[in-house]
Amino acid sequence: MWQPQESNDSSPRMSHTLLLFDVDGTLILSGGAGLRALNQTFHELFQVQDAFTGITTAGRTDGEIIDEALRKSQITSTEAVLVEIQRRYEGRFTEEIQLPGPRKGIMPGVEDLLKFLSVRRNVTLGLLTGNFQSTAKIKLDYFGLSHYFLCGAYGSDALHRNALVDIAKQRAKLLGIEILSARDILIVGDTPLDVACARAAGSKMAAVATGQFDVVALEKAGAEIALEDLRDRQPFLELLEGP
Repeated sequence: MWQPQESNDSSPRMSHTLLLFDVDGTLILSGGAGLRALNQTFHELFQVQDAFTGITTAGRTDGEIIDEALRKSQITSTEAVLVEIQRRYEGRFTEEIQLPGPRKGIMPGVEDLLKFLSVRRNVTLGLLTGNFQSTAKIKLDYFGLSHYFLCGAYGSDALHRNALVDIAKQRAKLLGIEILSARDILIVGDTPLDVACARAAGSKMAAVATGQFDVVALEKAGAEIALEDLRDRQPFLELLEGP
């Protein structure tokens, strides 16, 4: 359910924990499809070759990444330009996701954990990702994971990741899910920027070393727990159920 409708049910609501998962490096890896699609987009629109070479992408929003590429390529950013980039990027990404690539797939432990969590009362699964909403959906549809997530906040909602937590809370509220405190949110991600986002929000944070950063780097960034992958379920559940 990607566009939740406001609930008309006025019955009392139980407190929920809102789990907000990052996508790339946390749930799945697309085998470089996103970077290939972005480079193709800039080549087709602006005749710029390898526009995203040297640009850091981990943990950043698509908007931030594209803005940096525009500045690097000395291209003026306008609303019309950004709309056309996103439109072209979505088309190219839809093609590129079909191709093989390094480490492409669902990350270890993800499917079993999502199945387990999806039937728990008072737990709602959502997304907090730097992806545009459209490309997040393409990725999760491709890997068969979209149906687990009831709400989310995306790189198309705000330029900076830290702004996305409040947006996710607002969308959960439209489903009748009242978040009573920041500790009723658990953010799951694979980069120091995911950790920083959780810390800024006062939320719980579980980091996984299935992306570009190892456990040591994620612990140094301030993650409450840092796991090799989501097969290590017990520490995750202890954090979920704890204060």
